[in-house]
Amino acid sequence: MNDFRDKWISNFRERLQNTGFSLEEQQSHVELLSSLLDGLADTDLQGHYDQAAEVLSARLFSHQNLLGVIRQQASELDAVKRLTYSLTTNLELQSVLDNVVAEAMQLVKNARNAHIYLYQNDVLRFGASLDGHGKRNEESWPPRKDGLTYTVARSKETRVIENLLADPLFKGMPQDWHGSMISIPLMMAGSVIGVMNLSRWLVGSFSSAELRLLQLLADQAAIAIINARLHEAVSRQALSDTLTGLPNRRALDRYLDHQVARSMRTGRPFGVLMMDLDGFKKINDTWGHAIGDRVLHDIAVFMASTSRASDFLARYGGDELSMVLPDADAQAAARVADNIQQRFASYSCFLPDGSVARLGISGGIAIYPTHARSAADLLRAADEALYRAKKHARGSFLIARGFTGEMQVPNIKG
Repeated sequence: MNDFRDKWISNFRERLQNTGFSLEEQQSHVELLSSLLDGLADTDLQGHYDQAAEVLSARLFSHQNLLGVIRQQASELDAVKRLTYSLTTNLELQSVLDNVVAEAMQLVKNARNAHIYLYQNDVLRFGASLDGHGKRNEESWPPRKDGLTYTVARSKETRVIENLLADPLFKGMPQDWHGSMISIPLMMAGSVIGVMNLSRWLVGSFSSAELRLLQLLADQAAIAIINARLHEAVSRQALSDTLTGLPNRRALDRYLDHQVARSMRTGRPFGVLMMDLDGFKKINDTWGHAIGDRVLHDIAVFMASTSRASDFLARYGGDELSMVLPDADAQAAARVADNIQQRFASYSCFLPDGSVARLGISGGIAIYPTHARSAADLLRAADEALYRAKKHARGSFLIARGFTGEMQVPNIKG
């Protein structure tokens, strides 16, 4: 029986060598015939093995195109499964964009590079890229207003350029820009939210399978981008104070934890200022919370606009503000506090009756790790210093009393 089986497999293999199948495809056909012949041993056809093998061999060979289609569909289904998993397991926008270009490079043979641009208010913004050498997120040629990417974004239609050097859209481009390219709009509810470009070294059209999979990727990418943007907006809202627009207490706690970990790693200190507005309660009591809220919002905007780029200003609660000063010791924190007082001395707010109110500011200073070993204890140390300032030295900043006792800092009351 094995001799007959080996003979038919050998004959079948020889016939396949005269087809246009790749070695991998030929081996797939041989393995299928081998499996079918093995199954004959368990049937009533054992006595007619030679005839049955002839029929199977002939049928497989005559239906080779059908088998190719089946394999292609199976490959596409695998690709769909991979795309769906890749683009639905991450809600961070940059990671989503990086995954999209990585998947695009796998879908097309001889791919040179893939780019994604985000589109809003008729402006394209670079999102992600990947080339055949593994280089990520390098934008070599920003989109031109009259170029392919803007054309696709505005027309909402996919464009295939079969020969880059011969197409008017690429007139004047470097000679090494040879090959072909496809540009696909990323659509959601009839609007373009981005454009995906993929170029390859070969001149000519893309196969129908490549076009189907790239369009599927574009559809999945659009959904993933919208989901990532929604996640980003919700996360930002959860960490922002709705009245002042400043980071809220939750965001402050996260940032402090990050600074504590950073300080432990680098050995550099950092400071915290706790601040309270002097005279704000009188405005609330006289004019009501609506006016008080407006004043608090304006002060937050003023404070944010005059703070250093490295400082982290947040609303702690009520009319209390907190500021985290990275890499600041007591002297550096004292200078920042003094600068805040000087700027605040010139600040005034207008009230509904036309009068001008001038508010003061009191504060407490705490330094990590001098005054505390944790973020929560550091806030409490700064808050205690603020309480002393409000009670005994209104309009000034006091330093915290910590593990090393009360520190003597020039120009700062202790």
